[in-house]
Amino acid sequence: MSDLLRFEGVTAGYHEITVLEDVSFDLPPQKITTIIGPNGAGKSTLLRTVYGLTTVTAGRVIATGQDITYLPPVQRLAKGIVLVPQGRSNFAAMTVYENLLMATYTRRDPKVRPDIDAVMARFAVLGAKRRLYAGNLSGGEQQILEMAMGLLLHPRVLLVDEPSLGLAPMMMDYIFEAIGEIARGGTTILMVEQNAARALEISDWALVLDLGRKRFEGPAAEIAANPQVRQLYLGAT
Repeated sequence: MSDLLRFEGVTAGYHEITVLEDVSFDLPPQKITTIIGPNGAGKSTLLRTVYGLTTVTAGRVIATGQDITYLPPVQRLAKGIVLVPQGRSNFAAMTVYENLLMATYTRRDPKVRPDIDAVMARFAVLGAKRRLYAGNLSGGEQQILEMAMGLLLHPRVLLVDEPSLGLAPMMMDYIFEAIGEIARGGTTILMVEQNAARALEISDWALVLDLGRKRFEGPAAEIAANPQVRQLYLGAT
């Protein structure tokens, strides 16, 4: 079992509305795990449950060997769990550099500015556009900025919700390349992605949710080749 992040029979939702039912999984460390499934399957809710934004009514969420089921998001953040939510979540009227600086607001160490310089070097588009307002970046560039903001918190687990949503194919490839680079750097990624086939190509592990329940789990390549998954969730005939 993974000591990094584990769900044990988790049932969760919003107030009296149940979305996830009896979901269990172990997150492989330093790998990319993708959650796929139809609309309304509970994929984003699973990420929000990891981050502490839902109501858990049964089961446990374990992180680094500790029960975090009822911890608030700020305490999960301290444990290295960082969420990059769906849609634009930056400060549009602030520059790229100012956004990166805001991302480090909770840090109190002397390496903040060197880390910002390093992330701008890692993603060259951010360094080149450091003085531009974030709202003037393309959708893909804003997604890169938001993932970079998350990385500045030195996550053990980076939760990424629909990173390619609304992007052109070329920029979609850029985003997936960036996600792969982040994982190769040692960060564990748990991702929800609408482009299931493309996400499975870059992933190591996969979960399939449907109606709030886990239907399939396994190596991403095996999930992608599974005839049932291909027919029901990947649009194959």
